[in-house]
Amino acid sequence: MPRLLFCLLIKNVSSFRIELLRLETHMHIASPASLAPHFMVRDLPIYGDLVLAPMAGFSDLPYRIIAREFGSAMGYTEFVSVDGILHGNAKTMRMLDFHPSEYPMTFQVFGSDEDKIVEACQRIAALGPHIIDLNMGCSVAKVSGRGAGAGLLCTPPKIGRIFNRLSKLLPIPVTGKIRLGWDHQSRNYIEVAKTLEDNGAALIAVHARTKAQAYNGVADWNAIAEIKQALKIPVIGNGDVKCRDDIKRIKEQTGCDAVMIGRAAIGNPWIFSRKDRHEVSFAEKAALIRRHLSLMRDYYDQNYGLILFRKHVVKYISEIRGAAALRTGLITCTRAEDFIALLAEAEANERELKAA
Repeated sequence: MPRLLFCLLIKNVSSFRIELLRLETHMHIASPASLAPHFMVRDLPIYGDLVLAPMAGFSDLPYRIIAREFGSAMGYTEFVSVDGILHGNAKTMRMLDFHPSEYPMTFQVFGSDEDKIVEACQRIAALGPHIIDLNMGCSVAKVSGRGAGAGLLCTPPKIGRIFNRLSKLLPIPVTGKIRLGWDHQSRNYIEVAKTLEDNGAALIAVHARTKAQAYNGVADWNAIAEIKQALKIPVIGNGDVKCRDDIKRIKEQTGCDAVMIGRAAIGNPWIFSRKDRHEVSFAEKAALIRRHLSLMRDYYDQNYGLILFRKHVVKYISEIRGAAALRTGLITCTRAEDFIALLAEAEANERELKAA
């Protein structure tokens, strides 16, 4: 039984269940009968070329549902600790919740110990994901400094051993998300990419910066192009994609099979429909804010869902008139009723300004 369905049964969040049934009924997911796949992850057809990136604290189940409706072609969980999996940590395991409509669903894990990574992946494969992905791109010191995330890029032979074991032991495709290297002096992305492919990886996603860069500087799309030319498996490009034109440019420049979008998709699922922020009306944003908040409050407990939603709403409203004042009001609300009322007031003010 998928983790989400189990969670729904024990928590009795009926409104969330209704929302998911609505999703199953109305969401159109392309199939071979209606559209040729953009690419394949081993034997899995992928219908689309834009993908929501795995992001800690953001790519949870409620937002993945929204991103999927707007066109995200693959689902990735937030990255999940292999230690948390092996210890059966409840918070960790809940991050693996998903709904069957999320095809293909990718569980992303991180860790540094080869045996623990393999054992954890074997365990979670039984939960029903379509793909398991190893994070080799996290630049946060507490992860990479311990040899996990981007820390793995320093040891390509270790990466090879991990993927060799996983690709032989797991019944589903194994993929990897990488950066260009640890720093400018160790940009070993071709070596790492070839090591992954040679040891059974079915797809590689590439954030075109080094660990040392974190999110600074300019993403090197030419490096993605080099990786694409060197490999036969699909390559997803990631980094500095902020608008519709960026999607077009990165695809043309790199030849990548798909584009992964992270920070620019927070509070902006319209990007998966190739619609830029300035093209989205305040009314559209307000409607989606209400829906996203409802999903968050139903999936988490009511108050905690409101608190977690604050980081989303500041991104939704970032480019509207009066954003600073509205942001202050919304992020200090402790009751959903006050939040909705404040949003409605902002909508009314916007309509008045347009009518003036």
